[in-house]
Amino acid sequence: MSFDVPDGNRYRESHEWISTDAPHRVGISDFAQDELGDVVFVELPEVGETVEAGAEFGVVESIKAVSDLYAPISGEVTAVNEALFDEPELVNEDPFGDGWMLEIDPADGDDLDALLPAEEYREQIE
Repeated sequence: MSFDVPDGNRYRESHEWISTDAPHRVGISDFAQDELGDVVFVELPEVGETVEAGAEFGVVESIKAVSDLYAPISGEVTAVNEALFDEPELVNEDPFGDGWMLEIDPADGDDLDALLPAEEYREQIE
């Protein structure tokens, strides 16, 4: 099976993605949403909270599992996709579009360099 892995993003080995252009949107990958199955609940931080690279920032719950979400970079949460609270299935339907989770204002621009480019992430999930 082939999964969508947009080139303009960086990826954590735990399957979170972040856009490299501002605003830095964060979500879970197409592979991750497929592994989880139907997403039924998403817990996200509040706007203004600070997240640390590699630390838990929320939870995604599906019919199969509950999974922690890990911040790809450190910074301040500047937006949260509130549509997910009423329509968590957007994570399954459009993980890189309408299913985005939050936006982060980076504390350190070098954090992105520590993440996997699309090509390396593709190799990891194949």
